[in-house]
Amino acid sequence: MLHKIKTIAFDTDDTLWENESYFREAEQHFCALLNNYLPHHAVAQELLRTEMKNLPLYGYGIKGFMLCMIETIDTVTGGMASPGLTRKAIEIGHELLQRPVVLLPGVEETLDRLTGRYRLVMATKGDLLDQERKLEKSGLAGAFHHITIMSNKKPADYRKLLTQLDCEPDCFLMLGNSVRSDVLPVLELNGYAAHIPCHTTWVHEQHEERVEHPRFLQLETIEQILNYL
Repeated sequence: MLHKIKTIAFDTDDTLWENESYFREAEQHFCALLNNYLPHHAVAQELLRTEMKNLPLYGYGIKGFMLCMIETIDTVTGGMASPGLTRKAIEIGHELLQRPVVLLPGVEETLDRLTGRYRLVMATKGDLLDQERKLEKSGLAGAFHHITIMSNKKPADYRKLLTQLDCEPDCFLMLGNSVRSDVLPVLELNGYAAHIPCHTTWVHEQHEERVEHPRFLQLETIEQILNYL
């Protein structure tokens, strides 16, 4: 099935290293700041609504999350928040930016097995500085022939990547934890895509419908891709 593959691209957050669990912890701390105004679940819903509204403006990443926390404070408190609440929200964001990079199980072994056999690419989205920081701290930078940090992951973004790599879709395989961002856009271009579920997935990236496509692989762990190559 994958005998023509020459280039393998990897998502990073929650595919190569932990990420979403840190955001969920930060959200818990943030909601606790506002428990005098609204219940936890109501604050979480307002924060998500604010994130979705601002996503086209801020893009993905911690800095946008920080701005959305500040806006949510203003909304929930009716503009009557003390400066201390905003300062605490900024501290939550700063803590996120300094969390350690923890590789997920099997990542190093899988990359080692594939190095030299395929052209390996890092293809992720998010804040440029933060993703560069995480890549440096991960110790994985040397494994990748090409590194791209996208503002989004739509078919046009992958088409641009394929052009940069001078790679045809049927020679390209994308691995990631998000069906919405790592799988469906690549399949639309008739490339190959493998889904590796993570224990925690941001609600915006969740996709409940079953994927039916001859170039789709459903894996349980990252190491399982070695069984197909």
